Amino acid sequence: MRRLNRKKTLSLMKELDAFPKVPESYVETSVSGGTVSLIAFTTIAFLTVMEFTVYRDTWMKYEYEVDKDFTSKLRINIDITVAMRCQYVGADVLDLAETMVASADGLIYEPVIFDLSPQQKEWQRMLQLIQSRLQEEHSLQDVIFKSAFKSASTALPPREDNSLQSPDACRIHGHLYVNKVAGNFHITVGKAIPHPRGHAHLAALVSHESYNFSHRIDHLSFGELIPGIINPLDGTEKIASDHNQMFQYFITIVPTKLHTYKISAETHQFSVTERERVINHAAGSHGVSGIFMKYDISSLMVTVTEEHMPFWQFLVRLCGIIGGIFSTTGILHGFGRFVAEIIFCRFRLGSCRSTSVPLPDGHTSNHLPRITDNSTH
Repeated sequence: MRRLNRKKTLSLMKELDAFPKVPESYVETSVSGGTVSLIAFTTIAFLTVMEFTVYRDTWMKYEYEVDKDFTSKLRINIDITVAMRCQYVGADVLDLAETMVASADGLIYEPVIFDLSPQQKEWQRMLQLIQSRLQEEHSLQDVIFKSAFKSASTALPPREDNSLQSPDACRIHGHLYVNKVAGNFHITVGKAIPHPRGHAHLAALVSHESYNFSHRIDHLSFGELIPGIINPLDGTEKIASDHNQMFQYFITIVPTKLHTYKISAETHQFSVTERERVINHAAGSHGVSGIFMKYDISSLMVTVTEEHMPFWQFLVRLCGIIGGIFSTTGILHGFGRFVAEIIFCRFRLGSCRSTSVPLPDGHTSNHLPRITDNSTH
């Protein structure tokens, strides 16, 4: 009884076989078939390697939503060198919502030499070159996101020459925290002093001839400090053409959550528009000499996520490549053989029509001879 059930099961499985086996004695190989098979295997190998390369690669996915976080503080990372002595300049942030001066205790005033050393000039030149490429190729930003925390540091390298020149500039660097509202970070003449109606700078003791707001922005970012990320103003250098000159940067900040396979951080991207003009009250150009960075925060938040092709999708695409190439080459091979047989058949028929058959009485017959089984061999 068990053997009978077993035979029925085996016979049922044979009937369900979707891959019938052809005996080897019925299979005929050919040179054309071998050539097509070689081409098919080569194409499969090439496309498999390319598909594996795509599988190993990742891409960045951007999602947008409304930023509902209004209570947290915004961190500003600053590293700016101004071509004036530290006792002549002051930096602070004016919160436009509360009309108050944010604390700038986190900033350090360091006397330095404004002119860069040869190694530092090379660093600045490379950074400016990267900035120009980023403006032309926006997709390079994805590469920077992927290489965060892995690439070399973007900070200005220390001077390699021990110059005996006295410091003629002031490097203002550090970080400070402000409210997540529009504000104005500025560097101008004199130290900031508190004022009930806003703020003021003590600039009466500084002569106008010593004004020089030529500056270099080595780094400016918002949010968490992430090594390897290049921001739009990094490497910017401006040379003042007049003592009383105003440099303005209008910045739009976009909160960004970055999630890659290496890091997960909350940072901020920003775009900037630059403007500069000479202060001349007689000509109607009013204002205060200095460096002004007016920033505004976007209400949208961007989530940047690094994604990878799932393994099951890679297998499906790979099976599609292999099966598609085998099917396509089989159809092309069959069609080619069909066309070749038609051409050869017409050629054979034409040669048969042109053959003359002699008759016993000396005449010839141009009719086609009857083809028998012996004549085909």
